[in-house]
Amino acid sequence: MNGGDGDDDWQAALAEAGKLTGPAVETLVSVHGTRATQAIEAVSERRVKRYRDFTVVVGYAEEYVVEEGGCTCKDSSYNLDPDDPDQRCWHALAVDIADALELVDYHDMWYSDVREFL
Repeated sequence: MNGGDGDDDWQAALAEAGKLTGPAVETLVSVHGTRATQAIEAVSERRVKRYRDFTVVVGYAEEYVVEEGGCTCKDSSYNLDPDDPDQRCWHALAVDIADALELVDYHDMWYSDVREFL
């Protein structure tokens, strides 16, 4: 990811520690605020799911597809600058955190098939 120094700091700290440490959380929250706390909550609740075709974060009301740092949520669409890698919704942050900590819930199926049942 081509984020600013803040993003690099917390991602490096997570990669090194292999867990959410106080300094990593502090940096993450200082850069991303409440979006960071929502992302950490989602990861701790195992709401980051990877299917064969998509990575999905289960939100409070819907599920959101996250691809290449972008997300299908309204926050990403309306509030964030897609050209600024430091502006990220909590769903995209949750995917990065879950990936770094190897806490992604893998499903060996197509999300497009699962979506038909929801």
